[in-house]
Amino acid sequence: MIDFKSFLSRSSRGRQSHAPAHLSFARSRVGRTISRTGLLLKKQLWVFPLLAVVGFLIVHLFVREAIESTMKQNLSSQLEALLKTEAAMLETWLKIQESNAVQHANDQDFREDVYKLLDFPSLTSGSSSPEALSTNAEAAALRESLRKDLQPALTAHRYEGFAILDRTRTVLASDQTALIGQTYSAIEVERLLERVLSGETVVTTPFPSQSVIRDERGVMRAGVPTMWVLAPIRDPSYQVVAILGLRIRPDREFTRILQLGQIGETGETYAFDRNGRMVSNSRFDDLLILLGIIPDTDDSRSILNVQLRDPGGDLTKGYRPTKRRSELPLTPMAADAIQGHSGVDVDGRADYRGVQVVTAWTWLPRYELGISTKIDAEEAFRPLTILRRTFWALMVLLILAAIAIFIFTLILARLRREAQKAAIDSKKLGQYTLETKLGSGGMGVVYKGRHAVLRRMTAIKLLNVDKVNDSSIERFEREVQITSQLNNPNTVAIYDYGRTEEGIFYYAMEYIEGIDLQVLVDKYGPQSEARTIHILRQICGSLFEAHSLGLVHRDIKPANVMLARRGGEPDVAKVLDFGLVKALDNRTSTQQTAANSLTGTPLYMSPEAIQTPDSVDPRSDLYAVGAVGYFLLTGKNLFDTENIVELCQAQVSRSPIPPSERIGRELSPELEGAIMSCLEKSPARRPQTARDLSQLLFRSPAALKWSVEEADHWWGRHERGLAADEGGPASGNHSGGAKTTPRAADYGQTVVGQTDLE
Repeated sequence: MIDFKSFLSRSSRGRQSHAPAHLSFARSRVGRTISRTGLLLKKQLWVFPLLAVVGFLIVHLFVREAIESTMKQNLSSQLEALLKTEAAMLETWLKIQESNAVQHANDQDFREDVYKLLDFPSLTSGSSSPEALSTNAEAAALRESLRKDLQPALTAHRYEGFAILDRTRTVLASDQTALIGQTYSAIEVERLLERVLSGETVVTTPFPSQSVIRDERGVMRAGVPTMWVLAPIRDPSYQVVAILGLRIRPDREFTRILQLGQIGETGETYAFDRNGRMVSNSRFDDLLILLGIIPDTDDSRSILNVQLRDPGGDLTKGYRPTKRRSELPLTPMAADAIQGHSGVDVDGRADYRGVQVVTAWTWLPRYELGISTKIDAEEAFRPLTILRRTFWALMVLLILAAIAIFIFTLILARLRREAQKAAIDSKKLGQYTLETKLGSGGMGVVYKGRHAVLRRMTAIKLLNVDKVNDSSIERFEREVQITSQLNNPNTVAIYDYGRTEEGIFYYAMEYIEGIDLQVLVDKYGPQSEARTIHILRQICGSLFEAHSLGLVHRDIKPANVMLARRGGEPDVAKVLDFGLVKALDNRTSTQQTAANSLTGTPLYMSPEAIQTPDSVDPRSDLYAVGAVGYFLLTGKNLFDTENIVELCQAQVSRSPIPPSERIGRELSPELEGAIMSCLEKSPARRPQTARDLSQLLFRSPAALKWSVEEADHWWGRHERGLAADEGGPASGNHSGGAKTTPRAADYGQTVVGQTDLE
């Protein structure tokens, strides 16, 4: 707080001795300098390179967004079309295999031979062994007859072999003698055999062979990738009695169909099973060997050897996972496909190499098979990368030009600030004449002034010329814009806003000849219940309008509430200083302080404003109203502490002593209850709106006892003393009136940020 009486006397003496010097200074060196550079300052040529940079950036962002969006749409369409084509081709091929198998399983001669084999005596007696079944001459003749029945199909459709299984999955006949009499137990086809026995025809996904067969190089070995088409064999009563299996080499049509689908240098299409295992060959086997994804052997292939798992980093750039591949999660694409979903992702996801790719995928539930087509994101968005590099090269050139001009403007800016200070010292501000300095705060200075034409007394707030920057101007403008939206008679009114030729920002508001609540209590002591209620209800009216517009004041305190005669009415309260107001909708709120910074006056801050400043809402203002009411009734602050840290801890964790105990006399339970309800630590237990609080206050028996006559009588006795104090609206942390106690001066000031707590 400021002792304005002594301050104004010092200011008056200072003006008499120093103002002429400032004016002559403005008319001499600074004035001549500004005149010489006036044209440049007026046109603000230094702004154009910066605007060019900003404009170029905006254009780039829009163009880049448009190009990226178009590229993504085209990529999505291209990937989807390719995937649908590949899936359709593969499904057609699979259906052809099913049709071939059904045709041969239904051949009359073939079925007759199968029936004879099923009726073989050693099988029906249950005493046969695999060896007996494979060496029995009669059984061998039946198997040879079956082989001859199937030979045309094996040759025409390039099947690698066949097998006939009974309902117990025992191999009755096969091109591989070693399998005869064996029970087929491959886990990969176990569920499919159940489907065949129930009457379906299915094609398996590729899986490693259990028996020794010839691989693509002609070498006999086990574990060779193989596929089977399985068809039911029915008896004359249409019951499934056996299974015909025709073996397919996946590296022929199956893999080749998938390898037809590729885009660019890094594109490929591949298939995978329900375990996330690749069941077709990749076109990049050599690279996968170098990356260590598949073994470095002559017969190493990606089919059946690559798990579609996310390594957690780009293996092609040297990253190596710290877990075994089997412990890594499936790639997002594989995990989604196995759930039975189809999709397209052009934003970029990691594939089994950890490389960001754009991909499309689908799942074929009938065959328990997934298909994915993809291309590396780096290749897909290469034109965008070229555009980005070109943009940054041009940006660097513009920035260098802007820096050169900016250095020159720093000199001009310094001269301009000197001219602004000289203009203020001359006491002329556009249409206004400045008379008396009323107060100053962290952001601005408030003067009593008079409009040149209207001759109306006005309070004029100037933005401190030493602290002019984009942030302070934005906050200053935001304060006047917000305050001008408020029409409540208990909110200070805004008359005008402007900027002088020297670049001084200001706004004019109603001049209030009165006293703020801090000075009221400091000078005249605690107030009566009736007057306290009268004042608090007016504050509630002002805040209700602000809260209804989605605004939170955040700095309600006695120094920010003026009491005056207005329009013939005594004891009119005016809420001031909306400089720290916060919009509840953060999307439309300009963030003037850092996230989670301390903003407000510690003596009147709610617990949540100290702990989580971003969570303040109208109920935080009501906590401050309760603290102001407590101060009016008792003349004391909520807590007596030694420093600001203790004060903040008390606001968060301690409950204040009830006002009646503090002053040693009874208060109406309704008033005390309303005050204490505002001071609840939990916002949910406070009144929820300013109107709710006003209604609680109105229930007190003293609510209507402060009459106009009493108010007139009080102002009649004290108005002369108030005029001598020259009270007026405050800016920031100061207001008109008497000097406060040291403790109030320590803790009663607005803080923004956290440095005050250190």
